[in-house]
Amino acid sequence: MQFKAIAKYIRYSPYKLRQIVDVVRGKKVQYALDWLAVYPALKATPIKKAIESAAANAKDLSQIEVSDLKISEIRIDNGPFHKYFKPSAMGRSSIQRNRLSHIIVILEPINIVSAK
Repeated sequence: MQFKAIAKYIRYSPYKLRQIVDVVRGKKVQYALDWLAVYPALKATPIKKAIESAAANAKDLSQIEVSDLKISEIRIDNGPFHKYFKPSAMGRSSIQRNRLSHIIVILEPINIVSAK
């Protein structure tokens, strides 16, 4: 059985979040939460919250503990971005893009081997 959590409109660029997600992909949930807790950047917080939410879904729906779960899939997708203009040299304006992200976390129990 799979347990899913989605966090939308995260105010960090997906390019910056994907570097963190690549480290915890495929690992046990407890290891991922411990690693994200000591990661020095604030951008690890929404990833940690999304994993905790998926783990809470697993505990609520099937009474599966955090130690018995692994991250089967974690994705950072592009969200919408806000465009705005900033003044630039010689009276011009340059377009600035503030990118948003969507985080999708899917957890599986460790003892179930998926047939892919």
